[in-house]
Amino acid sequence: MALEAGADAGDRRLWLGYLGICLLCWVLYAIAGTEWLRGGAWRFWEAAYEATWNLVPPMLLGVAVLPWVREMQRRSWPTAGRLLAHALAALAFAALWQAVDFGLAAAFFGTDHALATFEQRVLWRTAWAVFVYTALVYGFGGALHARRANRAALAAAQSEAARVRAELAAISGKLNPHFLFNTLNSIIFLTRKDAGAAERALLSFSRMLRYLLDANRGAADRVLLHEELDFVRDYLGLEALRLGARLRVVWDIDPETADDALPPLTLQPLVENAIVHGIAPRAQPGTVQIACKREPHADVLRVRVSDDGAGCVWPPPPTPGRPPGVGLGALIRRFELDYDGRARLDVRSAPGAGFSVEILIPQTDIAP
Repeated sequence: MALEAGADAGDRRLWLGYLGICLLCWVLYAIAGTEWLRGGAWRFWEAAYEATWNLVPPMLLGVAVLPWVREMQRRSWPTAGRLLAHALAALAFAALWQAVDFGLAAAFFGTDHALATFEQRVLWRTAWAVFVYTALVYGFGGALHARRANRAALAAAQSEAARVRAELAAISGKLNPHFLFNTLNSIIFLTRKDAGAAERALLSFSRMLRYLLDANRGAADRVLLHEELDFVRDYLGLEALRLGARLRVVWDIDPETADDALPPLTLQPLVENAIVHGIAPRAQPGTVQIACKREPHADVLRVRVSDDGAGCVWPPPPTPGRPPGVGLGALIRRFELDYDGRARLDVRSAPGAGFSVEILIPQTDIAP
């Protein structure tokens, strides 16, 4: 139904364009045939009469050219066959024009006048008919080709958008189980050490699950930054129960960014990555820094999560049998696909220099 509606709308625009061109040709013919210095307005009406008499018949016959051109484009004829078909159609167009002109002249001025006029105009009118037919074929054919090209481009864009949405949904599906698995492992660890801490962890975990499941968020949704930060605070509170004094968190949040929008589960995988790889492996305390600021000269949210851990060579060399981290890898892919390529994710690390991930998230034309 949508395709049929689109075709009907396209045909309406095509016919309106045809009508506009016909009116323009009529006006130009009338103006060109007017002797303004020798009769003024009266001469114009004579020229308008001539324009109507000479142009209206081919304009009306031109209506039949569009379905003919559409049918020709549907057929897979060889070039010679197409040329022959168009040559015959051009002659038929000329014959019909001559017949309409002869019939009108006979009806208004008599058969003798119609025959005399036919003998005088048969050659040049046939030539003009072939020219007009050729112009109509190229005009209608070009319009139909352009419309098909636009439809193909639109279909390709819609297909690509659907593919991107599906991939984003798959990426979000990777993030959630990865996070849930690690969090449950932490709670299981706490139940063996401290039942009270495990209970507090479960309360934090329930709030986190509410955030994950609330409104059944999809891959293309946005959340407010303060909601994501509350979620991260619950996660860090759970990790603090396990790591104790070994985990220090430094917050650098610009209050003006509280209502900025970003995809859900943007910060948590970065914080988790910092804890798992930067803080947990070491015996001495480590620091995770979370910073959120606005770019001074652009409507862009800058988010940075860094740690002072051991760092690594980035990008890491491929290691057989050791796939890259699911959380960070999926997040990188998400920001490659989302925001029409306007977002940017940068990773900086070196051995002994910690690990830092910075994301630039545009805020224009984005609704939470």
